[in-house]
Amino acid sequence: MSVDHTRAPVLEALAEYRRTGRLSFAPPGHKQARGADPAVREVLGDAVFLGDVLASGGLDDRLNRGRVLERAEKLMADAVHADHTFFTTCGSSLSVKAAMLAVAGPHEKLLIGRDAHKSVVSGLILSGVEPVWVEPRWDAERHLAHPPSAAEFARAFAEHPDAKGALVTSPTPYGGCADLRAIAEVCHRRSVPLIVDEAWGAHLPFHPDLPSWAMDAGADICVTSIHKMGSGLEQGSVFHLQGDLVPPELLKLRADLLGTTSPSALIYAGLDGWRRQMALRGHALMGAALGLAADVRAAVEAIDGLHVNDRADFCGPDLADDFDPLPVVIDVDGLGITGYQAADWLRAHGNIEAHLTDHRRIGAQLTHADDPQTAGELLAALKSLAAAAADLEPAPRVDVPPPSELRLAQVSLPRDAFFGPTEDVPVSEAAGRVAAEMITPYPPGIPAVLPGERLDEPVLRYLRTGLAAGMNLPDPSDPRLETVRVTAEG
Repeated sequence: MSVDHTRAPVLEALAEYRRTGRLSFAPPGHKQARGADPAVREVLGDAVFLGDVLASGGLDDRLNRGRVLERAEKLMADAVHADHTFFTTCGSSLSVKAAMLAVAGPHEKLLIGRDAHKSVVSGLILSGVEPVWVEPRWDAERHLAHPPSAAEFARAFAEHPDAKGALVTSPTPYGGCADLRAIAEVCHRRSVPLIVDEAWGAHLPFHPDLPSWAMDAGADICVTSIHKMGSGLEQGSVFHLQGDLVPPELLKLRADLLGTTSPSALIYAGLDGWRRQMALRGHALMGAALGLAADVRAAVEAIDGLHVNDRADFCGPDLADDFDPLPVVIDVDGLGITGYQAADWLRAHGNIEAHLTDHRRIGAQLTHADDPQTAGELLAALKSLAAAAADLEPAPRVDVPPPSELRLAQVSLPRDAFFGPTEDVPVSEAAGRVAAEMITPYPPGIPAVLPGERLDEPVLRYLRTGLAAGMNLPDPSDPRLETVRVTAEG
């Protein structure tokens, strides 16, 4: 196929569908907005419904003879230097599960950085894969995890030579990056694949001043959320493949096992249009974003009480190997408040939505969509926050344990603990019991507790004090954390 990045097969098919005025007697039932509730049409607009057509039998014919999706995926693969690309409309939470299932099966081992997203743990629960946890590099001063080193993966392979591959998260939601090339070399010396959860790295291929992205670094499978740092719609994700360690037909088979049979053409269109945008203008757009980020970082650093975590904070011996400057992570500890308080104040009083929040930080994610006006509004709100901080209620204390106490011992497979007999016990009696559920501060979505881990008092105290301070815990069965679900004692 000749590569012409001015083309956008999905968008072109949608335009043709509208132009012909084709009359559908197939789903979706709103029939091009005609049947949608008028109040819904008023809020969403008819364009949403007009673009909501079947992928097969709508965008394309019933046998997909127009190869609409296939052509769009090939263009995406070319744009990011992959051999194969697969679109999904179920987010990277699905993509990473498909990647895991293509590398390891039930009761087979997979090396995984313990700073993995909760979707990875869900994949373990569904698949029965046995995790071999690889320790992140913990910054005890800042209470922050950075991706594991290549040496840690090599050590884990030496102890578990039967492992089928490895999975690492890079960049992290905080912008810390792993040495992917070195980790890939560790894997390939054993002829096993490396999966990179690069959900936060959709922009990386498009500017040389950004960290190296997974395909260029030699990874075998890379999972990317286009809706995070790209221009795609929510749930728009792709996974890329290269090399011969994972057959493309196997990866597609695993994805089909998990994916929807009713994919959204709207999300496909967002993926297709973003690829065209980046292939044609990505270098200029990302260059402008990097320049804006540098200006914003300097301006935030000049606000009393605020500190922008930068390369000097995140990179170095026993820390991250590289750094993405676009997730502008702001430490608010100098204001005497928590990140939870800061995010709530910015929403209520500054009309600003922060992304990442923890006990001492907020994240102000910048992308190519930002400009001096949006940056100016962010800075004005941060200055107002700094001025108002002294009048806020005293910051509730979050008891964050040191790294040695934050890690829990895995005593059973996540799947066995999750699906086995369970009981709910008071949190005061949970220490020493084996968890049967995930408990995840969100965002960023890295579980503090996994099914199959033995609970201890420092972690439970961290979660209780965090919840009281405003931490969001979306997944425990008791959202108030008065009880914890544990495996039943026989």
